Amino acid sequence: MSSVATWPSQAEHWLDERGKGAWIAAMVVGFILFWPVGLAILFYMIWSKRMQTPFRGCASRRHHHHHHSSFRSSGNTAFDAYKSETLKRLEDEQDAFRSFLDRLREAKDKTEFDQFMDDRARAAKAGNGDTAEA
Repeated sequence: MSSVATWPSQAEHWLDERGKGAWIAAMVVGFILFWPVGLAILFYMIWSKRMQTPFRGCASRRHHHHHHSSFRSSGNTAFDAYKSETLKRLEDEQDAFRSFLDRLREAKDKTEFDQFMDDRARAAKAGNGDTAEA
């Protein structure tokens, strides 16, 4: 198939990736340049239901679809078991890492607090020493 024959589908895909605003901008530009082009884009948007929510090319819908497809069965039980085990292992590693970060933050907080208390004790001792000498 030649690139001349595929440019409408490429343009449609390009506009779909950019959302409703791109379709509206294309329609407005079409009306400005040559009104039948703008009218054709408007009719196409109405006919293909491009302006209905949810928009089939919307990035959030694609993300939502990919999120659900990771838990969908592939039809191959061995692969599904492997995928399930791998996802479980990754979730466990994520939990372990999150726990490590929590312990690290607690240790840092304790060190900072101990430093604060030491500085405060030194300041109080220095303050009491100055008043005792005077």
